[in-house]
Amino acid sequence: GIGMGMTAPVSITAFPAEDGSLQQKVKVSLRIPSQFQANPPCPSDESIKIEERQGMTIYSTQFGGYAKEMDYMNYAAKLKSALGSEAAYHKDFYFCNGYDPPMKPYGRRNEVWFVKE
Repeated sequence: GIGMGMTAPVSITAFPAEDGSLQQKVKVSLRIPSQFQANPPCPSDESIKIEERQGMTIYSTQFGGYAKEMDYMNYAAKLKSALGSEAAYHKDFYFCNGYDPPMKPYGRRNEVWFVKE
């Protein structure tokens, strides 16, 4: 019953298949605003869970525009290529992050994150 507004980034955990395409299972995460973090309201929908994301080191790439699934896949492939075989990161998932509201037409920010092992 408490409105918290939208926060950024909206973070989608993507689970790539062997061919680089994304599996149909995704996890969408929203940041709880600072004033609610100490005591977040309980979700009324049992499919919504509150979890604490631990600190992490990431490898990241940024791009603009209205990001679609294919954009995230392409930038994930570019980031993978740029890192080469020496970088140790989780290969079973990555984060697709969007920072802007849908009505912002220009200067949009999107990122792909690989989590360092």
